[in-house]
Amino acid sequence: MAMVWAPSRSMNGSCRRLRAPTPPAWGPPSGKALIPLGPRTAAAGRSSGAGRGVRHRPRAERTDRSVYDDQPNAHKKFMEKLDACIRNHDKEIEKMCNFHHQGFVDAITELLKVRTDAEKLKVQVTDTNRRFQDAGKEVIVQTEDIIRCRIQQRNITTVVEKLQLCLPVLEMYSKLKEQMSAKRYYSALKTMEQLENVYFPRVSQYRFCQLMIENLPKLREDIKEISMSDLKDFLESIRKHSDKIGETAMKQAQQQKTFNVVLQKQNNVKFVKNVYINDRIPEERNEVELKRGFEEEDENEEEVLTVQDLVDFSPVYRCLHIYSVLGDEETFENYYRKQRKKQARLVLQPQSNMHETVDGYRRYFTQIVGFFVVEDHILHVTQGLVTRAYTDELWNMALSKIIAVLRAHSSYCTDPDLVLELKNLIVIFADTLQGYGFPVNRLFDLLFEIRDQYNETLLKKWAGVFRDIFEEDNYSPIPIVNEEEYKVVISKFPFQDPDLEKQSFPKKFPMSQSVPHIYIQVKEFIYASLKFSESLHRSSTEIDDMLRKSTNLLLTRTLSSCLLNLIRKPHIGLTELVQIIINTTHLEQACKYLEDFITNITNISQETVHTARLYGLSTFKDARHAAEGEIYTKLNQKIDEFVQLADYDWTMSEPDGRASGYLMDLINFLRSIFQVFTHLPGKVAQTACMSACQHLSTSLMQMLLDSELKQISMGAVQQFNLDVIQCELFASSEPVPGFQGDTLQLAFIDLRQLLDLFMVWDWSTYLADYGQPASKYLRVNPNTALILLEKMKDTSKKNNIFAQFRKNDRDKQKLIETVVKQLRSLVNGMSQHT
Repeated sequence: MAMVWAPSRSMNGSCRRLRAPTPPAWGPPSGKALIPLGPRTAAAGRSSGAGRGVRHRPRAERTDRSVYDDQPNAHKKFMEKLDACIRNHDKEIEKMCNFHHQGFVDAITELLKVRTDAEKLKVQVTDTNRRFQDAGKEVIVQTEDIIRCRIQQRNITTVVEKLQLCLPVLEMYSKLKEQMSAKRYYSALKTMEQLENVYFPRVSQYRFCQLMIENLPKLREDIKEISMSDLKDFLESIRKHSDKIGETAMKQAQQQKTFNVVLQKQNNVKFVKNVYINDRIPEERNEVELKRGFEEEDENEEEVLTVQDLVDFSPVYRCLHIYSVLGDEETFENYYRKQRKKQARLVLQPQSNMHETVDGYRRYFTQIVGFFVVEDHILHVTQGLVTRAYTDELWNMALSKIIAVLRAHSSYCTDPDLVLELKNLIVIFADTLQGYGFPVNRLFDLLFEIRDQYNETLLKKWAGVFRDIFEEDNYSPIPIVNEEEYKVVISKFPFQDPDLEKQSFPKKFPMSQSVPHIYIQVKEFIYASLKFSESLHRSSTEIDDMLRKSTNLLLTRTLSSCLLNLIRKPHIGLTELVQIIINTTHLEQACKYLEDFITNITNISQETVHTARLYGLSTFKDARHAAEGEIYTKLNQKIDEFVQLADYDWTMSEPDGRASGYLMDLINFLRSIFQVFTHLPGKVAQTACMSACQHLSTSLMQMLLDSELKQISMGAVQQFNLDVIQCELFASSEPVPGFQGDTLQLAFIDLRQLLDLFMVWDWSTYLADYGQPASKYLRVNPNTALILLEKMKDTSKKNNIFAQFRKNDRDKQKLIETVVKQLRSLVNGMSQHT
């Protein structure tokens, strides 16, 4: 049943739902007949309703208000009127519905007709779709068959292509297996490279390829292990043959050395350094020269084996190539070097009794030579396995160990013959390894150390000899009574003095008896040192330098130490020190004769420039400086002893009129000492004199400024001035010649200006000119003047109790106080400026 909506008003003004009856039966709702409404009536109704709603709104409002007023029956009346209004509206609605009812019925009827046609159309469409579906099923089946066939065709093509890619990989892998079975490891590694770089990338997505890839590292490891096993066998082989290899190499070096000696004799060349030490002669040239040099001696001698004849190096070459292909060359190098370092440590470990026989040393050297000959061969026939840096590092390590071992074991050698044989072995050992390019300078330095050990015993012996000479010396000039004694001294010591030669007998040499004895003993030491130096495989120039160095040790260490110990001995006085200075001067002059002596016994030219000179000049200068310093010290100590005897009465009112006794004794002592200094070099005597005067001046100044001295009278100052005058007279008398003008008197200038200031009482001039370069009292320090003035101020207060009653004394006291204030001001200004 069709549902329609029609507007209707209820009592509360809401819309009401109407059900349209099934045509043709149709009737008004609630039993009321529907009145058709025309357009005009409906419009009129709408307009009247609308107008009524607008027009009666104020009225309705008034009606609403009146409903709730208190008028009786107002509500009831309102409801009645409302019902009447509703009835009127319902009538209007019925009219409107009756007017539109027929059109609504017609529309429903047409809609029902359309529904019937739509159902027919739907049936036709469904039937058409069914027929289309039935017709397309066969096409779909055929299309799916075509697609499936094309997929199969594409898959077959892909399989053929992949098989074409896989078959070469499988063939190469089969080839790899055959190479591994045939132990062709290098070819197998090349095949692996081709598989990895060319073939595997094409088929890397297949499982069998992944299995092959995973298997390659295992194969490489197998190859590594096999090649490493061969390397271990090689290392064991060279360890066993090291002795023989080293013996062969040292024999070649010995033959080369002998050949060079023969060649030198043929050319009449003496003391020329062996060529083999500096240059490695090629093997072919060695054979030719050895054959020519030893033609008569070695006619039946067997050919010397080379290192290649004794050891098969193919395993190390093969292993190196394999690891290079594997890209793990560094691992192989590290392993090889590590193992060789272990073998080196074993070779370098000597037997505990090696020092007992020469054979022990020889066996030790041949093992080391064999080891490094192999390393040198590996260095030259391989690329990178052994580098020069590595061999140098290994050699330096070995060399340090060798030197330590030889140094330790050679210290036990007490037999001179064994020491010489050891030295010869070291020389041959060094020559052999230097021929292979290894630096051996440290070995020759070791020979110098062994030689130094020999020299050390000589130095200890000569130290005792020097001590005995110094103990027996009387430290006085050598007296000569006739010509024979003069010639005896001249034959022992190269002394030349025309003035002494002109003097008549008896006469004296300036040096003491110890000088010629020391000179003779130095020459004896040079002879003893030469016995070891001659066979050190060095040229005459180098031997000459070594002798000079040994002599330098004797002079700079042994003799110098003995001289310094002698100088510092308490019983050595100023006279002995002066003689020691004279002795060292003549020994210093004799050094050039010692150099000539060394040059003569080593047969070198006088024009040869020596790398080492005799340091006697510095040695004897140091000893002389030490003696001079000791003279200055002892002289000052002596002055202090005299000064301590001073006994001034610092409160005396008048001076004694003559200098103090202690000072006159001191001056007389200085005059006698400086007369002895006439034999010293002028500068030394002048320095000693100046040092003594300065020390005396300082001591006198300290005496005045002593903190324990509280009071000083003017009489004491005047007495002190008399002593200073004697010091100045002594300085002006030129106790030591060579001083210019009043240079020596300047040592007392500080005292002189200070005493003049107090004795003249010239404070106005001092204060006015203070700080000026031309000041009369330039050397007087304000602090010094203040200290001394305060001591005199306290004295004047105590000695002049009634000074305040005398005008002159009062004025003087005021002047002192004024000067003290000004001096303090100067001192404070100096401190602030500082």
